Amino acid sequence: MAYPATVREVYSAKIAGIKEAGMFKEERYIHAPQGADIEVEFPAGSPPKKVINLCANNYLGLSSHPDVVQAAHEGLNHRGYGLSSVRFICGTQDIHRRLEDMLTKFLGTEDTLLFPSCMDANAGVFEAVLSEQDVMIADRLVHASIVDGMRLCKAMQDTYKHSDMGHLEEKLQEHQDKRFRLVITDGVFSMDGDIAKLDQIVALAEKHNAMVFVDDSHASGFIGKTGRGTHEHCGVVGKMDIITTTLGKALGGASGGCVSGRREIVELCRQRARPYLFSNTVAPVIVSGAIKVLELISKTTERRDTLEQNTIYWRKQLTDAGFDIKPGESPIVPVMLYNAKLAQDVARDLFAEGIYVVGFFFPVVAKGQARIRTQLSAAHTKEHLDKAIAAFVKVGKKYNILGKSKKEIIDMYGM
Repeated sequence: MAYPATVREVYSAKIAGIKEAGMFKEERYIHAPQGADIEVEFPAGSPPKKVINLCANNYLGLSSHPDVVQAAHEGLNHRGYGLSSVRFICGTQDIHRRLEDMLTKFLGTEDTLLFPSCMDANAGVFEAVLSEQDVMIADRLVHASIVDGMRLCKAMQDTYKHSDMGHLEEKLQEHQDKRFRLVITDGVFSMDGDIAKLDQIVALAEKHNAMVFVDDSHASGFIGKTGRGTHEHCGVVGKMDIITTTLGKALGGASGGCVSGRREIVELCRQRARPYLFSNTVAPVIVSGAIKVLELISKTTERRDTLEQNTIYWRKQLTDAGFDIKPGESPIVPVMLYNAKLAQDVARDLFAEGIYVVGFFFPVVAKGQARIRTQLSAAHTKEHLDKAIAAFVKVGKKYNILGKSKKEIIDMYGM
């Protein structure tokens, strides 16, 4: 038998264990375009409910912007639904190169190459440019897609303590015998919302003759004075060797990613990166929409400015209410709960109050670090945020977590 009963029993028991631990993840079905207000079916089979969305990566509110949707329609009409091919065979259209040129200019790099997703970009770049003679030195909290990409590469792997520049320098000194040293970090760390010390990382890299890689997926379009990203925020535009980022968050919210940086590195990815060589081209509708997004955000910083104001307001309101939040400047604002079941219960009760958030817990975050990750958008109004904070306060009182320290929450609910 291809699927023995013993196998089914093992898997069923594992799933049951996940449920018993309060770590079972349920999908919600959205019956509307992405936006600040959405209609969500939860639990499955129930009538859709209108809620305020506080857990999307739609940072600039452009996922359903009429100009972006119209551009996607035009891309569909003039360039078709898909290319049915990889790039190097017959899958490259003029609009792909146009978008790559626009991203290069926007990011302040030398060249750019599109990938089906940023996860694919991270899966392909290290193997394409490094060998067993080299070393990758990564922040210990880098995104899972970076970890997976590093695993595919023959270069030696090492880590440094999160945002600890002294420890990073020790590692750079330790690996002076390697041909190349590549420092790897997120720009904005997706679970905690803190920003990498790119200025200090670049300074250390220059001192020790190393290269720097940053995944700026949670920064491109809105971090920095003109939204260029973490490297703009830290004053190191033009000094990044490799930037990977996504079109699936602030830059339209569809899919697609890229490797951008030194032209030789980008060319090696074009020649050798397996996810690029063996994956279908990013669809024309997505490319056309992304081109429009870059046009919109290059004309004005109004949306990133609104997002910044929303972020400041939301962080202050949560703090004043007595929630334990991760400090920072980004629109990723984690409300720390430490217990997986508590995070699930709080998220469920907030949904009942008309606020859509999701509990995060192991393996998405470390054990004992369960949280609700709230995310702000330029599409949120003050009325949205005020309604959301009122709901948070109501639910927080129910679980007696307002004004409580980490230790007090853990004493009540465990880890």
